[in-house]
Formats: sequence, structure tokens, C-alpha cells
Amino acid sequence: MINILMIEDDLELAEILTEYLEQFEIQVTTAEDPFIGLSTLSVQDFDLIILDLTLPGIDGLEVCKEIRKKHTTPIIISSARHDITDKVTALDNGADDYLPKPYNPIELQARIKSLLRRNQQNHTLNSETINKRQQDLIVFESSMSIKFLGNELSLTGAEYGILSYLIKKDGGVVSREELIYNVNAISEDTSNKSIDVIIGRIRQKLDENSKEPKYIQSVRGIGYKYLK
Repeated sequence: MINILMIEDDLELAEILTEYLEQFEIQVTTAEDPFIGLSTLSVQDFDLIILDLTLPGIDGLEVCKEIRKKHTTPIIISSARHDITDKVTALDNGADDYLPKPYNPIELQARIKSLLRRNQQNHTLNSETINKRQQDLIVFESSMSIKFLGNELSLTGAEYGILSYLIKKDGGVVSREELIYNVNAISEDTSNKSIDVIIGRIRQKLDENSKEPKYIQSVRGIGYKYLK
């Protein structure tokens, strides 16, 4: 069963789409209020998000940006706003597709299927790339675990999130702020000092000397990078 979150204040449209998509084993959870939609995302995982732009209280473009701070879930914008600027901004803010209203539910179902298939292929490719590239450290996303020299590390959620994120960045420099906003196990009010403490714990588990780093290098004034 595919689980979708639809943030849409047109309840009649939401009901029509929900009934249609059920035929394809797609279960839709509807949030009329965008703030409820964001709260729902924090406690439940979804395979895909359908997001309207004209919403009460906050513009859908801002909602899209907020979602992308913490989630990689594919987003389809479903909107009656046809301005090319809205479309470009939505894609820049992290949306994966833009479907102008009105549209046939058949097209929506086809786009959902295509986007999920493409997302699964990318996920598999990224996992395989990580596993082949890293000899000492191997990330297993399905079990949220990391093996170090063949042995599974004992990591907290925050430690796993930070270490796996650094590895995925493929040697790129990652700021402390980027870690705070992209690692789900870390609260947004976490301080930069707390990130340094977590990095210190990870280094201990990797038997690493911070003065002669083999895996995690400090980048002064910015953050950290994983040494490939």
C-alpha cells in the first residue's frame, strides 16, 4: 500500500482524488490545514506528498520549503496557479513535479507512479554507490545502521544521522547548521556546540584522533567533511 499525504483545503477535490487513487492501492491522508500537514509529517512517514499552493495561513511555497528542511519525501505540487514564477519557485524550493489544476486524476496517478519509480531507482543507486565506495564504513539505510571494519557500530539516532549524512555528501563540506536541519534525530534548537559533542562521540567509536583524522575532518569556521 502506498501512503500519500495530501495538503489541500479543497475538501471536495481531495475526496474525489482519494476515492480514485484507492483503486490503485494508494491510501491518502488529507490535511486541510497546512500546519496540521506539517505536524502529521513529523509523526508519520509517507511515500509522497501532494501539496496545494493556495492554503490558509501560509503559502504552499513556504510549506514546500519547510518540508524540505527535514524530509526527502517526493512532492507533487497540485495548484490552480499557472504563473511560471510559482512553478520555478516551487521546483527551486524542493518540489519534484508541478501539476496545474484542473487535471484528470488519471494523469495524477500516472505521475505518482512515475515519481515513486524514479525515486526508488535513485535510492537503490545511491545505496549501492555508498556501499561500493566505502570500504571501512558501510551504511545500511533500511536498518539505519553502519558497519565499521565489518562490525556494526553502536550509535544513537543523532550519531547515525550525522555520520550517514557526512558519508552521503561524498567528501563535501557540511556546516553544523546543515546537520541540524537535515538530520531528523536532531532538534532545530540544538546548538553548534552540541553537534561538536556528537561528532566527538562518533570519533571515539571510530578510534579516531581529531588531530590526525582518518574519517572526519574539521573545517574551521564551517563544520565537517568525510574523508573519502
